[in-house]
Amino acid sequence: MYASFKPGIPWKDTNGNLINAHGGSIFVEGDTYYWIGEDKSHTAGKGKIWTWGIRIYSSKDLYNWEDLGHLVEPDLKNKKSIFHPTRRLDRPHLIFNRKTKTYVLWVKCNDDASYAVLTSDKLRGSYEIKRSAYRPFGAKCGDFDLAVDENGDAYLFFDANHTDLWGAKLSQDYTEVVGDKKIIYTGLYPPYAREGVTHFERNGKHYLLTSGITGYIPNPSEYAIADSILGEYRVVKNPHVGDDFSSFNSQVSCIFKVMNKELYIAIADRWIPDFVVTKERYESISRAIASRFDRTHKATLKEKLSLLKMPFMGKANTSKATYVWLPLVFDGDEFSIEYLGEWRI
Repeated sequence: MYASFKPGIPWKDTNGNLINAHGGSIFVEGDTYYWIGEDKSHTAGKGKIWTWGIRIYSSKDLYNWEDLGHLVEPDLKNKKSIFHPTRRLDRPHLIFNRKTKTYVLWVKCNDDASYAVLTSDKLRGSYEIKRSAYRPFGAKCGDFDLAVDENGDAYLFFDANHTDLWGAKLSQDYTEVVGDKKIIYTGLYPPYAREGVTHFERNGKHYLLTSGITGYIPNPSEYAIADSILGEYRVVKNPHVGDDFSSFNSQVSCIFKVMNKELYIAIADRWIPDFVVTKERYESISRAIASRFDRTHKATLKEKLSLLKMPFMGKANTSKATYVWLPLVFDGDEFSIEYLGEWRI
């Protein structure tokens, strides 16, 4: 039994197995938390396996998690299925539609830069695909988050074309965008374009925390704040205290409020624990990536060649990935995240 959080330390479920809920999000129903994410147990970086389905865990105290199995099983027979282990499936997000009484699951499909949308009338499924190869506003799609307001209206925030970050309202059934897009960031390029987007609301303010784009290699985060869910958003700062280059060697995938407490927790993946990003290493990586998009960025041949040896995407052994859960510390409307080797609610 666990009685505290220990960021970066391998975390096991109540059966003694490593928790596999990466790129994950927290869904709350009743008095129970559900942690939903990518099963990376088979992704050793040497083969073609990307994700072994979507896994779901439950907890009452946030420390100890029961494995409930797969929310969506890997499809081992159909190589064209988005749930075949060789398909690059990422960042599942689940929301509940109070109007239709259905659970709506969105997933990112890297192979064709699109989303799939699934629904079920039960939390643990089975889930039926309602939309596949879906590209809102025709954009190539990257990381995303979903949000539901107090009126039951839902919203999508997503990386568009690796240059922009857009927000949009969803249809009444939560399966597609409606109306116009709201441009939150625009005209950027990797590694400075924004992905890893996560939304939360506090005291009437809306927040979007994002990362840069360097694959599984960590990079600087920043957050923006607005008075309404679609903005105008104002960029504030990198909240990671004392680390302006690697976000504590992790990437945030969700920020959620603890039930009955004024406490918000950021959950992040330390995708490649053995690959530690220093300030010098990040600056070298960022120069090499940026030089591909803008000639004013100068990188040496050595820096460019070094990218080929780094654990990008399919080369990364994410079966070793750990989690970094940390509390947000607020000062008025602004917040920071301090690194703690161990902490308790």
